[in-house]
Amino acid sequence: MTTYRFDDGAAYERMMGTWSRLVGPVFLDWLAPPPDLRWLDVGCGSGAFTEQIVERRAPAAVHGIDPSEQQIKFARTRHGARLVEFRQGDAMALPFEDRSLDVAVMALVIFFLTDPAKGVAEMARVVRRGGTVATYAWDMLGGGFPLEPVLIEMRALGVVHPPPPSDAASKMEALRELWAGAGLAQVETRAIEVERTFASFDEFWATSLSGSSVGRTVAQMQPAAVAELRARVMSRLPADPAGRITYAARANAIKGRVPH
Repeated sequence: MTTYRFDDGAAYERMMGTWSRLVGPVFLDWLAPPPDLRWLDVGCGSGAFTEQIVERRAPAAVHGIDPSEQQIKFARTRHGARLVEFRQGDAMALPFEDRSLDVAVMALVIFFLTDPAKGVAEMARVVRRGGTVATYAWDMLGGGFPLEPVLIEMRALGVVHPPPPSDAASKMEALRELWAGAGLAQVETRAIEVERTFASFDEFWATSLSGSSVGRTVAQMQPAAVAELRARVMSRLPADPAGRITYAARANAIKGRVPH
């Protein structure tokens, strides 16, 4: 099985961190939590979404965990990091006491877990009764992943890019089953679609392949194959008169409450 680890915080921030910040405000407004809550961001990565919690929800405390020491180091450099306790941790064995938090969220992480049900159960365990457990995940199998334009052309060329361990967990039906399996109540779902604009195709190409698993696969291709792939993706993503590239990605979101 391919190991999905993202240890270059700055590169990850340029690519997926920016995408996450586009989804984050919509997701947080949908959760609509009151201020002064104790939050946990599971799989916080570069801290892009964690910082939005601090900026938009006036929390009493925020914890961020991630398996990558390098990502945690990068997250600690963010402006909003002064209010966050970042530490290394495992989503499937959370280092928190039972019922010790008010909200547990997981942003763009659940499909990387080898046992998503265990990850959801752990979030439910550490959240108080009546508290919220939520996630948003790229619709990997429904074409919502930000790098889907590249993946489509890789598949057309016969290039195999290994999927995340649990990409099916990003489907709305699978998310509902996971939340039900964890015994969560008042479950609601929604899709979140966002657009991102790049100044040029060159910016899109460099940014998208930097700090991504797709970029690692492309780096193993022969130069001629990379050139063909690049040309095909460019045709798929036509630029506007100013040379800019704009396209959409889609995430599935779910929230539920720990029963009283």
